[in-house]
Amino acid sequence: ELQIGLKNYDPQKDKRFSGTVKLKYIPRPKMQVCVLGDQQHCDEAKANDVPFMDAEALKKLNKNKKLVKKLAKKHDAFLASESLIKQIPRLLGPGLNKAGKFPGLLAHSESMTAKIDEVKATIKFQMKKVLCLSVAVGHVKMTPDELAQNVHLSINFLVSLLKKHWQNVRSLHIKSSMGAAQRLY
Repeated sequence: ELQIGLKNYDPQKDKRFSGTVKLKYIPRPKMQVCVLGDQQHCDEAKANDVPFMDAEALKKLNKNKKLVKKLAKKHDAFLASESLIKQIPRLLGPGLNKAGKFPGLLAHSESMTAKIDEVKATIKFQMKKVLCLSVAVGHVKMTPDELAQNVHLSINFLVSLLKKHWQNVRSLHIKSSMGAAQRLY
């Protein structure tokens, strides 16, 4: 996990930013992606052992907030077929959006497994009311080199989002889930 402390930044006044960047190596291989698909995508998902739901299954949730919330909690991200993506707000209400998990688009021209890997490799920076951010950039089975490349990519991207770039960065730490934080900057 990469932890970034910011300075000279007023979350009340300054524009809050958010951005996503795709890393070279997948930081969270165990991430659960669920496909909301048409028939073809559901068959493909089944063949690849990917959790999926079709329009019928979504209709059964009947905009029930509790069920939609449960669905959002169960998976880390969603992908939806083109034919379904426009219907999602109508079928599910605002639940997935509120959870920050509105589905990405899955086209028939793309390989499903490649797209899922892309989702797993994408991290999101979101500035909230506090002056620190943290994102997952790697896991313990990665080589130091792979980890370093991911860290570089994420830091450079984040700095590009900041108003005064490096002048807004107070500190950078890298930390494993149980280990102590290592200071980089």
